[in-house]
Amino acid sequence: MTTTEPAPAAEPAASPSLWRHSGFLRLWTGETASQFGEQFGNLAIPVIAVSVLGASSFEVGLLDTAQTLAFLVIGLPAGAWIDRWIKRKVMLRADLVRAVLLAVIPILWFTHVLAFWQLLIVATAVGICSVFFDVSYQSFVPNLVRNDQIGDANGKLETSAQVARIAGPAAAGGLLVILAAPLLLGVTAITYLFSFLALSTIRDTEVAKPAEDRRPLVVEIKEGLAWVFRQPLLVRIVLGTSLSNLFGTIALTMMPVLVLRELHLSPAVFGLIGSAGAVGGLLGAALTARIQKLIGEGHAIPISMLASGAAAFLMPLAALLPGAAIPLLIASQFFFSAAVLVYNISQVSFRQRICPPALLGRMNASIRFIVWGVLPIGSLLSGLFSVWFGVVPTIIFGVAGQLLFGSIPVVFSALWRMRTLPTEMVAASDEAPN
Repeated sequence: MTTTEPAPAAEPAASPSLWRHSGFLRLWTGETASQFGEQFGNLAIPVIAVSVLGASSFEVGLLDTAQTLAFLVIGLPAGAWIDRWIKRKVMLRADLVRAVLLAVIPILWFTHVLAFWQLLIVATAVGICSVFFDVSYQSFVPNLVRNDQIGDANGKLETSAQVARIAGPAAAGGLLVILAAPLLLGVTAITYLFSFLALSTIRDTEVAKPAEDRRPLVVEIKEGLAWVFRQPLLVRIVLGTSLSNLFGTIALTMMPVLVLRELHLSPAVFGLIGSAGAVGGLLGAALTARIQKLIGEGHAIPISMLASGAAAFLMPLAALLPGAAIPLLIASQFFFSAAVLVYNISQVSFRQRICPPALLGRMNASIRFIVWGVLPIGSLLSGLFSVWFGVVPTIIFGVAGQLLFGSIPVVFSALWRMRTLPTEMVAASDEAPN
């Protein structure tokens, strides 16, 4: 009797290129524009506070608190609301409101009535918009592209964000040579309008969650939080990120004061330092896939966390060695950003892969509440510590805490035993296959 060989299993179809995905390309364009705007704003707002309005170190901490307070106050309900709404429309509204708010600052300055409290209000309102935009944006990616394209999409988005972080601070520093800092916020408003136009051309099929399918807001918020805390690997990552952000914010909030006041460097140099950090971030984003292939997805997370904490120590060293301050600050930002991007792409892609689509908004909001809700606390502590102990001791305390406490949850975890991260929900055990 003759036998026949079984037909070989069909090879899985290759994932279509995102370069031919018009919706993703429009999202990419809009996000890149808003990233440039964010870089301009990140440089202009502290320069306005320190150089134009003469803000104290405590007021700088208060301003940074205002910019991030929304993640602590409305971060959780924002996720539940976004799961009910059409995410692209939320991003469009956030872009438009941010553009209008930021355009107010140069008008107030031009009419000679700009005051610190006004800058504080605008920073708070822009922060609220950013909560809704950012949670919607991260929740929109899995709805827009295939599951096997999520990692590539995040890599491309992070790469363009790093390009913005390279060119943005450098361009902003150059513009500050010929423009007053408040006028730079006018340029920022234009970039948000460009983002609005790009996002408005995307065609997506998402529909709002029917009213009859909605449950009480508190119930939906609890569901998102409960899902996060049932994922043991994700809990480790979230805890490490939160602690790292808390202590890192204590240090980084004083960066403008250190550069502009303590070291007497110019805003243009401040922009150059930010650009150098973005070059490192671009390198980290471009090499993440290769790093994951070389050392494993699981290993990449604790190793990059340790590397970012070590790089941060060059920042207070610059204060202690003012003659070498510029190269030390450039090196610190370069290596810190490179490590952070490897960490972020690895952990964001992991959580997007394992999360059910119906929970994406609440999952992202729950995590951001925990990891970004500490930012205003860190900023406020930074301002207080700078008054009590001084700017440089505050920075030293922050970077030491970031390296020690931020690393512990991910270093002492199952991530060290994993090359490949799970692609589906994990049982409530910290054990995972190699």
